[in-house]
Amino acid sequence: MTKKVFVSGCYDMLHSGHVAFFKEAARFGDLYVGIGSDKTIYELKSRQTVCSEIERLYMVKAVRYVKDACINSGSGMMDFVESVERVKPDVFVVNEDGDSEIKRMFCKERGIEYVVLKRVPEDGLTERSTTSIRNTVKSQLPYRLDLAGTWIDQPYVSKFSPGWALTISLEPTIEFVERCGMSTSTRNAARKIWPYQLPNYNSEMLAKLLFCFENEPNKNEHVSGAQDAIGICMPGLCRHYYNNNYWPEKIESCLDEDVLCWLEEHLCMMLMFPRRPGTTVVENSHLCEENVKELADAASRCWDAIMRKDLQGFAASFKASFEAQIKLFPGMMAEGVAEEIEKYKDKVLAWKMPGAGGGGYLAMVCEKPLEGSIRIKIRRRLE
Repeated sequence: MTKKVFVSGCYDMLHSGHVAFFKEAARFGDLYVGIGSDKTIYELKSRQTVCSEIERLYMVKAVRYVKDACINSGSGMMDFVESVERVKPDVFVVNEDGDSEIKRMFCKERGIEYVVLKRVPEDGLTERSTTSIRNTVKSQLPYRLDLAGTWIDQPYVSKFSPGWALTISLEPTIEFVERCGMSTSTRNAARKIWPYQLPNYNSEMLAKLLFCFENEPNKNEHVSGAQDAIGICMPGLCRHYYNNNYWPEKIESCLDEDVLCWLEEHLCMMLMFPRRPGTTVVENSHLCEENVKELADAASRCWDAIMRKDLQGFAASFKASFEAQIKLFPGMMAEGVAEEIEKYKDKVLAWKMPGAGGGGYLAMVCEKPLEGSIRIKIRRRLE
């Protein structure tokens, strides 16, 4: 009578290493596979799976060395207990990474033979692991580009005068450089929760989750503005209204295709240089009601101009918003920034540095994008 063999694992991003393991385990008899549920894997590894449990079950069952497979109903490292009780295997197989004393004792108590296999790739193939593959997969998380009102999302600014911040969520068509105003620090925080892409969930709720995750209450550090999380998580063009609080009182979105295409046609970017280590843009700030109101008014005019697809109005308010930012925080104009702006100011209608400034990219409003510039692609898809 053919023996029953049992193995258990995650089997996310199914690869040749998994298949080689199944092939070797099947030498001991008919192979049954227990698969960790999405919930269990999230609890153990603090990350979402790339492939859902239904997809993983489908793929594992399709492997010719597998007799049958199921989703384990338990939790934790021993989530397979009920599957083993149902299958009643003669042999329990693990690879070296999965070997543990608790599994040995579990099998000994039930009279199940316990076998540990070394990781050996199929002849001619490279050794594979899910971790090594994960490290080579490019994240599809969006970036954010702020158009106007930057700094108003900080209560120490909006307490002088409430107002809107305008952001657009960008498809990751290129990998933007760190420390260049594209909210890469918030995006890196997002990757700890969602390594590859945003989940299919309410986008405003995702933004709140990301904001809370990045700004843990027990950290006595600078609080990242909510516009970063909103710009990453909420698709299209958004404006969010701040009034002496970290989270906006209201959020409005524009997903109109004509407006988004128009923005893509009249915005481009150029890299200057990353913000230099030690650069502090908040020193010697000029915070007062008059200056903050200039910032807020420029952002409101910018939104209205975009809604009308008024290029000259958009350029004027875009530039006014940047000038208001510099008036509030002169340190944004770090050494070398003015010289970089000078290269393009006669070729475009308006310009600003995304984020806190001090270096990074120049975002520019133009009749048509400059040759050699970075074109933007606004994310439309609702998560």
